[in-house]
Amino acid sequence: MTLFQSFILGMVQGITEFLPISSSGFLILVPELFGWEVQDIAFDAFMHLATLTAVIVALSSEVRTIVCSFRHPKKEGSGRWRRLGVWILLSTLPVLVIGFLGKDVIETSLRSTTVVAWSFIIWGTVLYIADRNVKRSHDSLTAVKPAQMFLIGLAQAIALIPGTSRSGITITSGLFLGLSRETAARFSFLLALPATAVAGLYKLFSITSGSVIISLGPLLVGFITAFFTALVTIKILLAFLKRYSFTEIAVFRVLVGFLILLLG
Repeated sequence: MTLFQSFILGMVQGITEFLPISSSGFLILVPELFGWEVQDIAFDAFMHLATLTAVIVALSSEVRTIVCSFRHPKKEGSGRWRRLGVWILLSTLPVLVIGFLGKDVIETSLRSTTVVAWSFIIWGTVLYIADRNVKRSHDSLTAVKPAQMFLIGLAQAIALIPGTSRSGITITSGLFLGLSRETAARFSFLLALPATAVAGLYKLFSITSGSVIISLGPLLVGFITAFFTALVTIKILLAFLKRYSFTEIAVFRVLVGFLILLLG
């Protein structure tokens, strides 16, 4: 992998990870489009560590409040934030278990443009339906109920299929469960932290243990590019959702899916 390729893939990861358009799908499609060899899944995981860092920075206030709620449990209001933190962890268990049990299939058979295309179409359509029926609520993260959090976490496991979009499926689930667009997005970003950390660290171990060989240069370029791109994308998306909807993004997903099938 060249430095230019890692730069482009880092930008792709940073932009698509938090937009509901599937980072894993585009990390497969872009190499196919330019005739590059599809990068090892360990590189994808390293890019996810970059976007994980971006979430921590972008939502530093929420992350800090959750951490402080465990360190200072008697502080006023800490109970609601501590509950949020606990349920984020519990809601991550399904995707970790399913990801571990099905990792061989996920890393081989499902990494195809056909799977990506149909995932784009199906889940883009579902996102469109959810967005058109969203409730005009004014909720907050601490108002999200445990049952809602767990169901969103359960839906996150579907994102193990390339092209689904982790943020897309969790935001869609949140909208169906009655959350506002901005709260669904914020919860989706926070929910990404445990699963992304585990997956990224697991693949990072594969690199350091010698089972996967990737040059340090492309990793660093990809990481830095993905981090800054993701940081900007998160800020723009949260500002966007204060005034607009996911409709255009959902339509874009469906159109890209059909385009992939036509060109394939």
